[in-house]
Amino acid sequence: MDSTDRQVLKTAIAWCEAGHRVALATVVRTWGSAPRPPGAWAALRDDGAVVGSVSGGCIEEDLIRRVREGLLAGDKPEVVTYGVSKEEAARFGLPCGGTLQLALEPRPHLADLRLLQQRIAQGLTTARILDVASGAVTLENATRDAALAWDGRHLTTIHGPPLRLLIIGAGQISAYLAFMAQALDYAVTVCDPREEYRAAWDMARTRLVTDMPDDAVTAFMPDARTAIVALTHDPKLDDMALLEALRSPAFYVGALGSRANNAKRRERLGRYFGMTPAELARLHGPVGLRIGSRTPPEIALAIMAEMTALKNGVDIVDVDAARAVASAPGVGCAST
Repeated sequence: MDSTDRQVLKTAIAWCEAGHRVALATVVRTWGSAPRPPGAWAALRDDGAVVGSVSGGCIEEDLIRRVREGLLAGDKPEVVTYGVSKEEAARFGLPCGGTLQLALEPRPHLADLRLLQQRIAQGLTTARILDVASGAVTLENATRDAALAWDGRHLTTIHGPPLRLLIIGAGQISAYLAFMAQALDYAVTVCDPREEYRAAWDMARTRLVTDMPDDAVTAFMPDARTAIVALTHDPKLDDMALLEALRSPAFYVGALGSRANNAKRRERLGRYFGMTPAELARLHGPVGLRIGSRTPPEIALAIMAEMTALKNGVDIVDVDAARAVASAPGVGCAST
């Protein structure tokens, strides 16, 4: 559950506490191009006010119309689909071929919403299970890697703590990376045993630890919603972190350094520390997408872009390879 959807929950609770009727809309399924992924939330107040989003705005307009016209005045949830035909997709501003399905809850219980908010605040990953036929909601413990499930009768959405990022090194690149990661809803921890670097660290809302990198990774207990990036440029520190990180379930592990240095690192980790080819293949080094980055903010941007692509299950295209194909004879505009 990202920060946007946590804001939806907070606002829906406040509206209910103020005596308003509130409806919830959740994206349960998409086909083709869709503006928001399954699990995205929007809450609508009885006067048409809306928080959150399930599309680029046009579907929200239709939902607001439904609320104002009393079409969501019942007690039982319903499932609606937008964009089935080309005409409807155009009407609701969906991309070409885009279709999405929503579960609409016309009257969620305030007690259930409060309990969900409390569980999130306690750091508990929670499955919210909606029975569409009855409108009943149950909350159960869930693992961090649990995913949304929808079978047409029951909708299970996963709510809980944000993604986590462990940065090794409290240098300048780390500061920019921490800032960008927070904007993308990561909880950021920075590890640096070097006092001279820790003294200058002043990034708000980050946790700073002084353990040795391998101990820090172990204590962090990485899972499938964890990214680990080694940025000290000191093999004595970065390699210690990578020994633990590459054997963990972390979805992203990266290390700063040139191609030559990272090749030496892979050889070193394999020869002297017994890391397998499969473990070494998980290392993103040089870290980040190849966008010609040179400055600390550019490098941080490249790292966040690569992390985001992997988190979203997007295949990363080698920029140089793509450029080579584009510039090959017969590719591109025909000569005259």
